[in-house]
Amino acid sequence: MENQRAYEKMVDILNEWDPFQLGSGNYDPEIADCLQAARDATSVGELAKTIQQVFSFSFEQAPPLGSCLTVATELRNIVDKGC
Repeated sequence: MENQRAYEKMVDILNEWDPFQLGSGNYDPEIADCLQAARDATSVGELAKTIQQVFSFSFEQAPPLGSCLTVATELRNIVDKGC
């Protein structure tokens, strides 16, 4: 049950981030990739770069790395707490 709450919180963080102002719910494939990356990444910096690459691939433009770093930090904090 705790893992489900952590998962939902990470989805909410990514939807609220909305890097291209498309509205919540318009990033499902990217969110799935980012959630997997959050579990696999060995550092916040690695995760931030992966998030940037995921969105860049899908939208042919990259969100700023600083913004990705902020999101990556939030996601890793959740993962590190036991997701």
